[in-house]
Amino acid sequence: MHSVHFTAEIWSNGVVERDFTVGEVPGVLFSPTSDCDHMPLVLMAHGGGQHKRAPGIVVRARHFVTTGGFTVAAIDAPGHGDRPRTAEFEQRIAVLQQALKAGEPIGSIIAGVHTYLAERAVPEWTTTLDALQGLPQIGPEGPVGFWGIMQGTGIGVPLTAAEPRITAAVFGCLGPESLAEAAARISVPIEFLLQWDDELVDRESGLALFDAFASKDKTLHANAGGHFQVPRFEVDSASRFFTRNLSPGRSATRM
Repeated sequence: MHSVHFTAEIWSNGVVERDFTVGEVPGVLFSPTSDCDHMPLVLMAHGGGQHKRAPGIVVRARHFVTTGGFTVAAIDAPGHGDRPRTAEFEQRIAVLQQALKAGEPIGSIIAGVHTYLAERAVPEWTTTLDALQGLPQIGPEGPVGFWGIMQGTGIGVPLTAAEPRITAAVFGCLGPESLAEAAARISVPIEFLLQWDDELVDRESGLALFDAFASKDKTLHANAGGHFQVPRFEVDSASRFFTRNLSPGRSATRM
């Protein structure tokens, strides 16, 4: 079994950021500076072309730590950040870029890229979670959530469907291509983000993915704006969502 190997750390404004590796997968763990045992853990996946320390990841992770008392883990997806790209991945990205330039439909191309990534990333996330739960501050019994939109949803939906330790998830900004079957196996609480004027993901496609989740406790957040214009207040909403669903003794009732 792989263990967490910490390589560097930064302390700032109540948050400690620790770079780590689990096997060959690099990541970063965000925790309160005054952490304790068995803290709720949120797994956070970055978007396409980004990495574990992308600005949006860092902002959300630090917010979750300081407002919710969570520990947050992010890792580089295959071919992203500090990880090398394979020739196959390079070819898939080239096809996507050509389609975007030509104004052609990209739904099936993106789905293929995400399937390729998920086949590799899901086992990596599972191994990383195994290793993180070996740390005293997290432990094997602590609650686990997942946050990931766009490409993060492409990886996170099959991960959540396969991983019973994840008990709440935030997804969004993606359609059901290649994900509908996995979504139908997810029954944990879901918060789903949809950009009403998304230029990359058809509105009906996003609604179809939301509808595909088997969860009885699922909420749709539809906001005006394009694919990359998710409002900042959704960070607060996600933190409250995880507080409701990952905090010890949470109530299952809804108003």
